[in-house]
Amino acid sequence: MCFSSSLQLKLGVDESYTLKISTANESSAAWDATIEANTVFGALRGLETFSQLCSFDYTTKTVKIRKAPWSIQDKPRFAYRGLMLGINVMAEIDVPGHGESWGAGYPDLWPSPSCREPLDVSKNYTFDVVSGILSGLRKIMLKTLNIVSNLRFLQSDMRNIFPFELFHLGGDEVNTDCWRNTPHVKEWLQKQNMTTKDAYEYFVLKAQDIALSKNWSPVNWEETFNTFPSKLHPETVVHNWLGPGVCPKAVAKGFRCIFSNQGVWYLDHLDVPWDEVYTAEPLEGIEKDEEKKLVLGGEVCMWGETADASDVQQTIWPRAAAAAERLWSPRDSTSGRNVTLTALPRLQHFRCLLNGRGVAAAPVTNYYARRAPDGPGSCYDQ
Repeated sequence: MCFSSSLQLKLGVDESYTLKISTANESSAAWDATIEANTVFGALRGLETFSQLCSFDYTTKTVKIRKAPWSIQDKPRFAYRGLMLGINVMAEIDVPGHGESWGAGYPDLWPSPSCREPLDVSKNYTFDVVSGILSGLRKIMLKTLNIVSNLRFLQSDMRNIFPFELFHLGGDEVNTDCWRNTPHVKEWLQKQNMTTKDAYEYFVLKAQDIALSKNWSPVNWEETFNTFPSKLHPETVVHNWLGPGVCPKAVAKGFRCIFSNQGVWYLDHLDVPWDEVYTAEPLEGIEKDEEKKLVLGGEVCMWGETADASDVQQTIWPRAAAAAERLWSPRDSTSGRNVTLTALPRLQHFRCLLNGRGVAAAPVTNYYARRAPDGPGSCYDQ
């Protein structure tokens, strides 16, 4: 039973649900199960829980629900979490660094053909492109390439594609040597009385202003907060990745924060075992309740330098599920003192569930992610 037909999904939407399963009686081998939720998103969460309580009995050829009856009242701990059914996708344009690929279509965005990133800070054209992307793909194509209006297949409004209220503007790993060594950029910096550090700040803040003018709340990687925290717009969401301790500093200054500490939640770090992913705590070091509320949640990151279609699923899973439980429930209420006893059997069971659904999740107990099993055996023991 769902009490609302609204499909509007935004941060803080009610995802709670109640699941009740009765005990089978003598006259019937069937169970009665009901799910109540205030929104369709809560109902989705309840359906997933219900599906994981069901198991197929190969002897009787029936689906069984073990240890019934059940009465579950549940809701997520954080609003911002990873890959699930019923989600918004947050788009990212990583500016001004990591922009070399942009120049393949728009070469004027490069400082020079031989020095291709960060994007050229000295040209208004650069910010016209950023603004055009945030306004709509069709608009920027027509404006910059003078293409006639037969490109109706392009969306006219970026929000039709990405309705989420957050937009990631990047801002990480900006090496400003290109600006320092390109004559026309160097000349512009001198005229503006800017250092390359000043130019980095200028670029990030101008991109933020563009996003805010189009009703996006900007998300930026933590380097922006580490470099010029007092200049960031108050709406900024700081995305932690370099290590621990950033979210406590960010929320203390009133910023919202997303936890993605690379030491534990970067899945391309293959030598991070499941238990380190599991015991990571997004609220570590944050004591005040009002500051805890500023942590939107977290995400595990999977970068593509060492992954492709042949190994990406077993790199992501099942370690991403370990982080998912932390984002759903507090560490103190799920881990206990020995995660090998309290969490490992459940994670192994979930890995088997993923395998049964066609997801190539690697063995849980691998020290190195995506490695083959040590030997033959059930997925419940790997």
